Amino acid sequence: MRVIALAALACALVLAATQAPAQTYDPSYPFCKKVSGDPTYFDCRFTSMAACQQDIRGMSAECLANPYFRGSREGAPRSSTGR
Repeated sequence: MRVIALAALACALVLAATQAPAQTYDPSYPFCKKVSGDPTYFDCRFTSMAACQQDIRGMSAECLANPYFRGSREGAPRSSTGR
């Protein structure tokens, strides 16, 4: 009898558990908007901060740099002094 009760409890716990949606960032774009609400989500499809800020006007949202952006990383040119 105990085994049946434990099995029923285990089944109830498994069925009651809900999956959390995975947070995704599109690594193709350097800027994302974070939209606050239920649910809060990220939309990473902006090539500039200005484009993102234009899109979020009037919304409960903010623009952020995409931490997973894989695009070209142009840094300061390296000098080749031969040393």
